[in-house]
Order: sequence, then structure tokens, then C-alpha cells
Amino acid sequence: MSNIDVGAVRRDTPGCGEVNHLNNAGSSLPPQVVVDTVVSYLEEEATVGGYELADRRAEDLAAVYRSVAGVIGANEDEIALLDSATSAWDMAFYSMRFTEGDRILTTTTEYAANFIAYLQVARRTGARIEVVPDSPSGEMDVDALEAMVDERVKLISINHVPTNGGVVNPAAAVGDVAKRAGVPFLLDACQSVGQMPIDVDEIGCDMLSATSRKFLRGPRGVGFLYVRDTMIESLDPISLDLHAATWVAPDRYDIRRDAKRFERWESSPALRLGLAAACDYAADLGLQSAWERLSALAAELRAGLTAVPGVTVHDKGRIRGGIVTFSVAGLTAPQVKAALAERRINVSTSTVASTRIDMEQRGLEEIVRASAHYFNTHDEIDAAVETVARLSPP
Repeated sequence: MSNIDVGAVRRDTPGCGEVNHLNNAGSSLPPQVVVDTVVSYLEEEATVGGYELADRRAEDLAAVYRSVAGVIGANEDEIALLDSATSAWDMAFYSMRFTEGDRILTTTTEYAANFIAYLQVARRTGARIEVVPDSPSGEMDVDALEAMVDERVKLISINHVPTNGGVVNPAAAVGDVAKRAGVPFLLDACQSVGQMPIDVDEIGCDMLSATSRKFLRGPRGVGFLYVRDTMIESLDPISLDLHAATWVAPDRYDIRRDAKRFERWESSPALRLGLAAACDYAADLGLQSAWERLSALAAELRAGLTAVPGVTVHDKGRIRGGIVTFSVAGLTAPQVKAALAERRINVSTSTVASTRIDMEQRGLEEIVRASAHYFNTHDEIDAAVETVARLSPP
């Protein structure tokens, strides 16, 4: 499956001894090094002082940008650190300027937070939102995208992996279309960073947003934004503070020329260092190895659930990752989640409100979402399938 030492990884992860965690698309179990990094900083901060410790650890905090950049093949000046993936995505999207008739192209599986932003901008400016159809196999249809591109398209904005299924959208092929057309490309990589190898140059995205807490296995409350160096100065952030810009005269300010123009002064140094620890852990483990193992475990879970009478697996796409979505006849998604929780098996649910275009097209109101990671075992996959099988009608 891969060359990961699963025993060692599980020993690194205290939560593995407590729960069967199949909710990594929500918030993963952190390795001990991440916990120790965050807690030890907070403990020292409590005795030294917040500003004082930040000054003392300035080099470590600066190194966070290198760790994050290394995970996605970027330069550290192209990285901004924010409090969530949503904040990061918003900073990129709202920094763009749209006018009446401008077109925003997106995917059927776009996440609600992003689509709401499109709708708000469309209402304010007269820009248009257009959804690119799926291919017959279920991922974004790149040929359809290319046919839709014209001089009025101002942004291509898609998710790499949606919140409600295992499909992996063809981001690199989308990047090729965007580059040929000269259209900015914003990639929501919230569910893909940490799950698979990511290289922003190979993908060709101009902007990328991601979180710490999901497959990257970092702490909650921190995320990051990548903006290609050639694009940074063309984007005007929706708001600025004294970190993003310098007040140089009573009537003038100078804005930063790197990606930190999208940041805010106040942040959590402890969480940022925890994010760096998670990035370094993932890089040391090997993201290709992580991808091979977790995608194989997810395929095993899909196959097991598909064989259970009364269970419908809803994943689509030619390439599928760690997220597995399903429903059980006669039971609501929250009921299935609760039954699994009784066996200390963690999953989550997803509703039509989170990915309305896709869910409505498929006639789905809600689904159960299980998401495997490389630290899961075959026994844990079997336990989840067996538990669902006991819920399923004969």
C-alpha cells in the first residue's frame, strides 16, 4: 500500500488509542509533536509574556513560512498566514475587482462559503457566476471549461477536492486552460493539502487556500494563502492594517510587496508553530506515501460499504481520495453518525446546504462522510463497515 510505518505513526498519535477516527476531512488527529509544539509555546508565553516570547522566537516564527511553502512547492514570500482557510480564500477572492458582465467560472461541487461570496459579489457588481458541468465520470469537465472561456471570464475558481465526496478535480488541467487564456485561477485546496502531493507550479494555480486542521493534521484556528509572486501586486486586499501596510505620511501608506499584505497583525504564534510542525511531519513522512495509503484505505471502505445491502455510496470521479460518502436506507445521516459514535467511530455528515449545486443535481439532501487517513488500519475500516452493516435493513 505504501512504505509508511503505520505502527510508528500511530504511536505518534495519541488519539489513535482512543477512537477510530474517520473524520479527517473535518479535523484530523494531530501527531504528538504538533500538540507539544502548541502547548509548550502557550506554557512559556504564560510565564514570559506574549510580546516578549514572540520576539524571542522570531526566527522560529519566520521559519513557519518556509515549512508551509515547502508543502506546496512555493516560495515563502508567496505565503500568507491567516486564521482559517475561509479567511485565506476570502482574502484572495475579495482582492479581485469585478464589474458588470464579468464571468466567474466554478464547479458543481463548490463549497457554500465560496459560492455565497460569488453571489454577494454578483449582487454588488453585476458579475455572473457560471457552473462548469461535470464529465460523465463525475469530475469537472475540462473540455467544457475550455469551451466556456472567453474575454469576459475574470476568474476560474474551483475546489481541488470537494467537502461532500472523494472526487479529485483535475486541477492541473484546469491550470493549463487558465494559463492559455490568461485568466487567474483560484484553487480551494482545503481538502487536498496533506492528503496528496501538491505543487503549485505543476498545478498552475495563481492562488491557493488551505487549512491546518484537516488532512495536514495541524491545529484548528490557522490556515494559509498562496499567491503567485507575479500576481501579488495586482491584488488589492479588502482591508489593510499596520502589518499589511506601513503608514508613511499623514496622507499615505505603503503596502507590502509580498503575500503578507493579506495578513493581519494579531495572530496565534502557538498555532502558527503547530502548523509548521504539521507541515514538517507531513514532509518527512512523504506526501506521496500518505496519498497512496489513505486512498487505498478509502477504496477499501467504499468497496466494503458498497457490498452492504441498503447502503448507497455516493462518490464519483475517475480519481478518488480519502473522503467516502454514503447513506443507509431508512436512516438519516445523523442517526448513522450517532450509531457509529457509540462504537467510538468518528464520522461526520454533509447536507445539501454545503454543496447545493451538486447535491441538488443528484437528488441528495444529506450524506454520511467518512474520511480515512494514513494512520487508519484495515481493522478500523472493517469495524466501520461491520457497524454500518448492522444498521442496514436485511
